[in-house]
Amino acid sequence: MSWVATPEAWIALLTLTVMEIVLGIDNIVFISILVDKLPVAERPRARFLGLAFAMVTRILLLLSITWVMQLKEPLFAVFAHEISGKDLILILGGLFLLWKSTKEIHHKVEGDAEEVHASGIGKAALSSILLQIAILDIVFSLDSVITAVGMVDHIMVMIIAVMIAVGFMMIFAGTVSDFISRHPTVKVLALSFLLLIGTTLIAEGFHVHFQKGYVYFAMAFSIFVEFLNIRMKAKAEKRKQASAH
Repeated sequence: MSWVATPEAWIALLTLTVMEIVLGIDNIVFISILVDKLPVAERPRARFLGLAFAMVTRILLLLSITWVMQLKEPLFAVFAHEISGKDLILILGGLFLLWKSTKEIHHKVEGDAEEVHASGIGKAALSSILLQIAILDIVFSLDSVITAVGMVDHIMVMIIAVMIAVGFMMIFAGTVSDFISRHPTVKVLALSFLLLIGTTLIAEGFHVHFQKGYVYFAMAFSIFVEFLNIRMKAKAEKRKQASAH
């Protein structure tokens, strides 16, 4: 615990915590989309378990950091591009996100997105959702874990940062999830974000690097525009009700 007395470690803890929260936006959006299929009473438990899986996954990856760093070693080449274990996980995770997001958008557009509710979702469906969350947790965690190793020397600092970030996400995940659930257009927008994230994951797997700041800025700007649309619709609805009276 010698790091406690060093200001550099505390600065690294703060920086790493903020980074983990920002990177956790992907997790919150994905979890919100999946748990929306569950009955309302089951959603808080599913969100908690999903984020708990995220925390456990990142801590286990940090504790097995030697193995994680070996994932950067090339396994084979495709069209002169060397593919490592990390690249393969990113590509497969990106393809999974593209498939899942496209499927959900199709259901939303076709109007059968509520079919799971009608069939009476059970424990098997909850387990399936938690399994999907756990798979994507690994993909979303890889980059943050490797980045953390480059930023911080003490493993305990990394673990504390992960725990604080996940605790922060647990507090606000319900609000984000409920907001997405209440507004169908926001749900489609969130699914579009997942398509974008899936595409960037595949690109990263083939060593085509995007500045994540640009991606997050595009997401934030889209949310801002959608928020304005929601406010305009709410005001128009109030005027309509007022004129009816």
